[in-house]
Amino acid sequence: MSLATQIATVFGVGRMRPAPGTWGSLAAMPAFWALDVIGGVFLTAFATLAVIPLGIWAVREAAAGAPDPDRSEYVIDEVAGMWIALLPVSIGAAAAGVDATALYPGWIAAFLGFRLFDIWKPGPIGRADRMKTPIGVMLDDVLAGVATAVLVLALTALSHIFLM
Repeated sequence: MSLATQIATVFGVGRMRPAPGTWGSLAAMPAFWALDVIGGVFLTAFATLAVIPLGIWAVREAAAGAPDPDRSEYVIDEVAGMWIALLPVSIGAAAAGVDATALYPGWIAAFLGFRLFDIWKPGPIGRADRMKTPIGVMLDDVLAGVATAVLVLALTALSHIFLM
């Protein structure tokens, strides 16, 4: 298996069945936590920004010659999207001076919200998905991650207004 295929499948996670996108999203979470423990917000943000062009490259190389590069086993896009969705949790934990796992409701909201937006694909998320290019493969999940990050922030605000 080529390096590009290993990265695109997140070292085989994308070959897990059923629902490889869900497995990819789940695999992204402990990796994000480890990055947060090692380097906090700066490392999680840097890694999130770095995984996007890495994913575009990996999908382009792994799917070379395929009419549609969006193969179900390519889950590097789920990693990028989940990490974007989790950035508010990392930022909130740093601001509160606590480990990111202390904000576990944010982790749950990020996972459920990301899976919802990634499957539903409303508006620009769906348009990106229909691009049928390596950029489109990554972009739909990036946009789903951004939508989820906004959702996580909104839910956080609501919880602070009504539960605190």
